[in-house]
Amino acid sequence: MKRSRFIRAALLTAAVVIGLTGYGVAKDRLAFSGGPEGGTFQYFSNGMSSYLSRNVADLEVSNMASAGSLENLRRVNSGEVDFGIVYSGDTYLGRNGRLTQDENQYTNVQALAYLYGAPAHLITLKKHGITSVTDLKGKRVAVGGAGSGAAGAAQRYFTSLGLWDDMKVEFLGYSKAAEALGDGLIDAFWVFAGFPNSSVIQAAASNDIVLIDVVKGAEGSSFFADYPFYTPVTIPAGTYSGVDYDVASFQDSALWVAGAHVKPAVVEECLGQIFSKEGLAFMVKVKSTAKSMCVQGALQSVVTQIHAGAETFWK
Repeated sequence: MKRSRFIRAALLTAAVVIGLTGYGVAKDRLAFSGGPEGGTFQYFSNGMSSYLSRNVADLEVSNMASAGSLENLRRVNSGEVDFGIVYSGDTYLGRNGRLTQDENQYTNVQALAYLYGAPAHLITLKKHGITSVTDLKGKRVAVGGAGSGAAGAAQRYFTSLGLWDDMKVEFLGYSKAAEALGDGLIDAFWVFAGFPNSSVIQAAASNDIVLIDVVKGAEGSSFFADYPFYTPVTIPAGTYSGVDYDVASFQDSALWVAGAHVKPAVVEECLGQIFSKEGLAFMVKVKSTAKSMCVQGALQSVVTQIHAGAETFWK
């Protein structure tokens, strides 16, 4: 780790404090677009917003709920918000005009840092007898909120397998999907988030759940060839109550992004705070998934343009 980047960020903060002392200048206000209730995005964005508001002089960062990755991509690109969390795959496809039914090019969204890997979870109840992805034909499946990265990933996955049009797709956020599964309103739900995920824990607390192997389900399809930014991952046995076996899955990477309009100096200050020893310790308290955040791996899985402030900070 190069101490210079943190010293530089500290000096920037000090300069702002000294320059504004006595002038009563109002705080700069930034908006951070997170995710749906119960999702890892929302934990991260809320934690980061509160930490930055407390530790960066004359800066107030407001957390905004969101449907998830795709809505964040569009909000950040338009300048409606300043920061967001977006999946690496969505930044890549969005920048190149390859999103499903959306040929717009989202070129104002720039990466700041890798946050964590987001594995696919496919959850059902043991009593339903669903043991493979193909068993979902004709079933009611919640895939995340409309406009979310989870829903986008689900559509890519199930379309590649020829199942998307054969399922009864429900656009529900994670918490509502967990409730709906227990109430018998759906047969399965899809989560695309770091583990352990609170909504999957919620479902497992009062039901006998099953996690489906989505890698085996994709065998014979072009899914992994078409979307090479997805990488293999295993959800370990014991992660969720009653799931005493390893589950093969794949993951995307959740990135902290900023709009091109955000000043490089502000980005440097914010990175310096979040990736300080104290900032990283705080984030782990907010969500254990943040253990994957580190200085050494901060630019892993970044396949899109890096913000000028981040380029300077990570040198």
